[in-house]
Amino acid sequence: MSETKATIVYNDRIVRQFLYATLVWGIVGMLVGVLIASQLNFWRLNFDTPWLTFSRLRPLHTNAVIFAFVGNMMFAGIYYSTQRLVKARLASDFLSSLHFWGWQAIIVAAAITLPLGLTRSKEYAELIWPINIAVALIWVVFAVNFFWTLARRHEPALYVAIWFYIATIITVAMLYIVNHLSIPTSLLHSYPIFGGLQDGLVQWWYGHNAVAFFLTTPILGIMYYFMPKAAERPVYSYRLSVVHFWSLVFIYIWAGPHHLLNTALPDWLQYLGMTFSLMLWAPSWGGMLNGLLTLRGAWHKLRTDPVLKFFAAGVTFYGMATFEGPLLSIKSVNALGHYTDWIIGHVHAGALGWNGFMAAGMIYWLLPRLWNKPLYSVSLANLHFWTGLVGILLYVAAMWVSGITQGLMLSATTENGTVLAYPNFLDTLNAIRPLMLMRVIGGALYLAGFIICAYNFWKTVKGAQPVDGTIEVFVEQPAPAARMGFGGTWLNAPVLLSVFLVGFSCLWMLGTSYVSVAGLVGAIVTCVAGYALLYSRGKAWQDWYERLLLNALPFSVLTFVAVAAGGLIQIVPTVLIHKADNVEDRIQLPYTPLELAGRDIYVREGCYTCHSQMIRTLVPDVLRYGDYSRLGESIYDHPYQWGSKRTGPDLARVGGKYPDVWHLRHMEDPRSVSVGSNMPSYPWLLENNTDVAALPSKIRVQRMLGVPYGPMSAQQIFDEANGQAKAISLGLREAGAYVAPEKEIVALIAYLQKLGQSTPVAPKAAAK
Repeated sequence: MSETKATIVYNDRIVRQFLYATLVWGIVGMLVGVLIASQLNFWRLNFDTPWLTFSRLRPLHTNAVIFAFVGNMMFAGIYYSTQRLVKARLASDFLSSLHFWGWQAIIVAAAITLPLGLTRSKEYAELIWPINIAVALIWVVFAVNFFWTLARRHEPALYVAIWFYIATIITVAMLYIVNHLSIPTSLLHSYPIFGGLQDGLVQWWYGHNAVAFFLTTPILGIMYYFMPKAAERPVYSYRLSVVHFWSLVFIYIWAGPHHLLNTALPDWLQYLGMTFSLMLWAPSWGGMLNGLLTLRGAWHKLRTDPVLKFFAAGVTFYGMATFEGPLLSIKSVNALGHYTDWIIGHVHAGALGWNGFMAAGMIYWLLPRLWNKPLYSVSLANLHFWTGLVGILLYVAAMWVSGITQGLMLSATTENGTVLAYPNFLDTLNAIRPLMLMRVIGGALYLAGFIICAYNFWKTVKGAQPVDGTIEVFVEQPAPAARMGFGGTWLNAPVLLSVFLVGFSCLWMLGTSYVSVAGLVGAIVTCVAGYALLYSRGKAWQDWYERLLLNALPFSVLTFVAVAAGGLIQIVPTVLIHKADNVEDRIQLPYTPLELAGRDIYVREGCYTCHSQMIRTLVPDVLRYGDYSRLGESIYDHPYQWGSKRTGPDLARVGGKYPDVWHLRHMEDPRSVSVGSNMPSYPWLLENNTDVAALPSKIRVQRMLGVPYGPMSAQQIFDEANGQAKAISLGLREAGAYVAPEKEIVALIAYLQKLGQSTPVAPKAAAK
């Protein structure tokens, strides 16, 4: 067989571009984070301007950190490491450039639309439908470029990091597409096809696993490549990496319901999410230990090498965050921590401690190699490390104490649990103000660290000559690969045992009586059989796995099956049960046209970022807000508004609690009715007119989604909206606070007064 020696020049230009974008967008995202943290302490920093309020800027901050900062860092790391792991240049320079510039255009579009109030109001999924289509298209460009490169590789086997990249590409595509399914009402607005409970479940199936497969699996792949390179040591355990990968990608996808504990979510889904969340401890800590133990023999370098410091701290924060996540998924702990600042501290420990430190370590390692010049200042890199570490520790500690304080105060009762100890919600806000200020200081220190990094970056590349990596390979006509057929890939012990284990486990957790017992017995027998076969056929299993790694297609298919199973088992049943005919207690009344317009204003202003609309089945919640929320009470909400944070009180039953004029004063100047409030003022709601012209299109889409609106002409819709608006305006006039009926505040008041209104289900429906 003839061989030809060839020199491959890697496309490192695209890596350099993504590194530039990482730092620019990282600093922008963190700067917005410091601003919104300051707004929670000093309400005047909202500037009484629509596009600078906390509720509009918070989604900009989260999207900038996740998709702009970590996203660009992830693409840089994947493109750099993949080329070297497969010994091939990226398949297409055009697709690489399209990916880069397309992603930056999406980020700019998000930075413009979110402050303008163009949002879907679903956390980490706020972008409007045209931008979502662009995200999907650019992700396809990325996937095609990546898998095309794998097809052209000169390295036969797929290394560990590649496994995590494959899982990222496949799973993020699945999650993003399903959660963003919407029906447009106009060029800039749409309603999600899911509503109420089902929308909440799909959102956190996406939201939790966006953390898993956008902020975790690709960074783990980067860890498996860059940490051994930086430490000049091999990965501690290849076998542990195999267990880490498959257990993580399978278990993670089931854990989303733990964001909805103690709510109207069915109990079986709550316990399913909690169970799999607790199981996540094992693979997550297995990966952490595999990373830290890779540094064995290189601990002495930690004192002088900032790259290893960042990597070691990053992996440690990963371990801390993945310990805290399962802990918070225990129902009793969740009852204390959910809706509080504890959750904010948890997510920042992951995003800034894990992702941010891994990004910094990767940047400092790549700089000398991509520009053929030593790092400008190791001392500045060390200063960045210590500044960032102190900053994130201050931030997380403040949020831990703040969150636990909130949870304890809001749940405290007296007189044998029948009276709230702190009935005024603002008591908790005033108690945590010093901690919220500490949060600002910690965030500012972390931001200062990355500004130092940007300066170090600039001084390093200034006057330097960019350099692309090269490698010499032997190109030959390959012999026919030993591919596995259908039986070799699927009909083998590892795959079949996994299928049986999942099936029996589902029967155990979801079945009743003898079915559940049979499922438990079957799961135990499967585990014992698998353990026995591992010892008797361990070499055969290893050979099967090595052959699997020679072809990306069967590996990718198995990965998809592993991640899709959990979503199907959780989501499909809710499609069947989340219908009006199946509601057993109370059912939501559809919004009138004016109330629907007011709801869209509520969504536009980002009120969900501070207020929940879900009263949990907990005594303190019921004492504070009223009877707990039922499944049917949000069945027509597209999108759902259950919320995930209570910077302000829950609004699920606020309808009728206060007169219309109170809501007017509260939106115009919150401190006039709630002394000490840090809520922004919304004076523009008294100036802008309600967009009633859009209502016919919106109601038409709502009807398509199953909301029981009767036939109405456009004129009937306008007449009904105007009639209700005039009645509210007249009532305000009588209370001494006249506002014209066409103003947005009138529509918002109509919506707020509707919250909590429902009707008992008809006996016929209840009997079904």
